Amino acid sequence: MKEKPVHNGDVVVSATANGFLGNMLANIRLAGGSPGKTLGGFIAAWTMFFLILHVLPIPEVSGLDGKVSVLAPAGKAALAVVVWACLIWITEAMPVGVTGILIPMLLVLTGAVGKFPQAASGFTTPVAALCLAAFIFAAIMQAAGIDRRIAIGLLRKMKVKEVGGVIWSFFGANLILSLIIPAANARAATLLPVINGVTRLFGDTPEERAGKKAIVIQSLVYGSMISGMAIMTAHLPNLVLVGLFETELAYNLSYVNWFLLQWPYLGMFVITQWWVRSYFKTHGVGIPGGLEKVEALHKELPKTTQAEWLIIAVFAFVGLMWITEEWHKIKSHNAALIGMAIMFIPGLFAFKWKALQDRTIWGTWLLLAGALSMSAAMGSSGLAQYLSDVIHPIAYGHPWWMILLILMVGTHIIRLGMLSNIAAITMLAPILIALAPKLGLHPVAFTMLVSDTDTFAYILPTQITAAVIAYSSGTFSMSDYAKVGWVSVLIAIAYGILVMAPWYAFMGMPVWDPNAPWPFK
Repeated sequence: MKEKPVHNGDVVVSATANGFLGNMLANIRLAGGSPGKTLGGFIAAWTMFFLILHVLPIPEVSGLDGKVSVLAPAGKAALAVVVWACLIWITEAMPVGVTGILIPMLLVLTGAVGKFPQAASGFTTPVAALCLAAFIFAAIMQAAGIDRRIAIGLLRKMKVKEVGGVIWSFFGANLILSLIIPAANARAATLLPVINGVTRLFGDTPEERAGKKAIVIQSLVYGSMISGMAIMTAHLPNLVLVGLFETELAYNLSYVNWFLLQWPYLGMFVITQWWVRSYFKTHGVGIPGGLEKVEALHKELPKTTQAEWLIIAVFAFVGLMWITEEWHKIKSHNAALIGMAIMFIPGLFAFKWKALQDRTIWGTWLLLAGALSMSAAMGSSGLAQYLSDVIHPIAYGHPWWMILLILMVGTHIIRLGMLSNIAAITMLAPILIALAPKLGLHPVAFTMLVSDTDTFAYILPTQITAAVIAYSSGTFSMSDYAKVGWVSVLIAIAYGILVMAPWYAFMGMPVWDPNAPWPFK
């Protein structure tokens, strides 16, 4: 029977005569999902959840010292929740926000965590407050059109004439947008229509098609991810790490300290830029009518309003508070909330809350808060400690750089089947923190180096949401992406070991010294 969708406001309800199952399959399609993947993932997730919880015997592992590590019942319950969440995330069987809010409930009902306030601790952390404030700031910027104005303005100012100039212009746009848009996928979505407008200027010669591929992959994927490494609020896994360091190790990282540790990652863009342009042979490929098109886009923009200047001023004030945190001692999350309080002084702006509400990525915030809760439960239940005992024999006995290499390569193998970077870090970071002392490594430097390489999962577009957005442009194939991506992954691994590890040591966090004093007070 042919489906007859019925519209009920913003909800599309399927009307078929195929019975209950037929309606379910039709509704999944109407919601934009694949029935096989969605239902298969949902069934697999709950099957594994109950098997681990009620069938799996209490696992044991023997350490190198002969001691036997036994997973406690609370740890086994936490493992059931972790596997459930990861399968749901991988298959996208449920909205990510729904999984985030269900995690505390499952932690309590399974006995992984005793009481609900503890199970929902991720929702009340400073990191969660900072992230939510950043999301609302981003919604304000987008509602005012400031994000698009920045991107087009940079292209115009740099007077780009060829592929390399376009890529560098969009990297500059990514850097600026990373201050106001706290997610790589959101930045990629913001820049997509602008980049599509630029790539449409190219013809269909082999050289011009290669130029379009280089622009989209390097700008929307590599640029979005690399720019997010340096700004604490620009990449959600950054916030997961900061939250864990505070709760598990009592180490605090301010906005400025994070930047001081991570800014060298920006140099990796130079290397990937060279590699991508070399692979696609885009040197000297010009943009037909490029300057004229950018000028046309710029002329379409309305004049900057007083309200836009006020928004920029308030955000600059918040940025100044973040930079001077060591002086005034107001933490980053409180500074962000002060800025938000200023934004909503009655009469200062003509914001309609619904316009901001619709642009705020609430589902991603719920995912982050749930992920933080699950990470905390992995530590408190003993699961992270047990899994670190499992990994310990694989890495033990090697020099620090070989340990990093083993775990970085292993991380990229695991990431072949995962879309969510934040899901991977939620699962991985607590294990790394527990594993570091067993391997004689600095817990923060070790965890950051291995977790950071997870961000650069460039082999399949399905590994990163920003890459899925880029793939929607239709400019490159899966094969194009993989052929250029596997070398980019090797660049990321080498960069972490050869550049970032020595830099962390220079900053007072040598990965090879577990007893180094915390350099940030």
